[in-house]
Amino acid sequence: RSTAAADPVVSNPDVKASFMKVFKQLVDEIEAGDKAAGHPAHAVSWVREMVEYNVPGGKLNRGLAVVEGLRQLKRGVVTESQLRRACVLGWCIEWLQAFFLVADDIMDASITRRGQPCWYKVPKVELKACNDCILLEAHIYRIIKAHFGEEPFYGQLVDLFHEVTWQTSSGQLLDLITEAEQRNSGGGDLERYTYDVHRHIVVWKTAFYSFYLPVACAMVLAGVKDKAAYARAQAICMKMGEYFQVQDDFLDCYGDPEVIGKIGTDIEDSKCSWLVVTALKRANPEQKAVLQEHYGKSSKDSVAKVKALYVELDVKGAFEAYEQKSYEDITGLINQEKVLPHGLFLFLLKKIYRRSK
Repeated sequence: RSTAAADPVVSNPDVKASFMKVFKQLVDEIEAGDKAAGHPAHAVSWVREMVEYNVPGGKLNRGLAVVEGLRQLKRGVVTESQLRRACVLGWCIEWLQAFFLVADDIMDASITRRGQPCWYKVPKVELKACNDCILLEAHIYRIIKAHFGEEPFYGQLVDLFHEVTWQTSSGQLLDLITEAEQRNSGGGDLERYTYDVHRHIVVWKTAFYSFYLPVACAMVLAGVKDKAAYARAQAICMKMGEYFQVQDDFLDCYGDPEVIGKIGTDIEDSKCSWLVVTALKRANPEQKAVLQEHYGKSSKDSVAKVKALYVELDVKGAFEAYEQKSYEDITGLINQEKVLPHGLFLFLLKKIYRRSK
């Protein structure tokens, strides 16, 4: 009884407030670790500033999904310590996201991220951001060891984060080399951009870490051991991740930079975007020639010509139809699940359905 009193059930938690409080504690722990290692003051303050600049600025959907996922799995009965542990693991995913984004912005030569200059664009930072990526990743395993090192599932968690990092970086590689091959062909080989190629890139680049990882973390914390349950959860999350990335492609072109927090550059970067794949499917030979000539060029005139062609081919209408079908397909998959609570997936779907950022 005394244990229950020491770890009371949190009936109606302010999840966002709890989550932000844990972030401050984790940054303090990292700073304390750096000081204990004897790092000089200017290095300690650099790390703190770098973490505070890059980790907490997004929508935090991935991290908060661990907390909400655990609440769904526990049918709403979560104790203070369980809530805190879910917040810690949620922040590990946000740290992973920051590691990916800092690197991604350098690779894509992006300008802004989350409404502020990309970290490498900060004058004092530049390519020191490459080392900061490595630090951000290293922090994840220091946090997991500090908070879960004595748990029987410690090895499972470390393996999960390593596996998802490999999966995501493999997807990023596919994205980068597909784009480079197209660019090196003189821009005249858009035919390599197909729905299959796009799907492979987005599932590996986005779905594992954005959808499966938060759900799997919640399942680990809830004590789920059935491997088949993880496999079924992954199948649902892959569909959600694909849908999410197609939305991202759409928002890169049609989203308001003030709302989405970045200036889209998929056309200039010659990305294998769902929009260009759809345009290629719908285009006649003359329209394809316009795409071949202007896609992947950085001039405003070329970008305007590609966007005009998207309007002509009603790519927006194709996206709206895709969005509705995806929603129905994902809901159908969730409804087939007999063991895991449907809320584990429905709250994620609700967050992304018809989003504007």
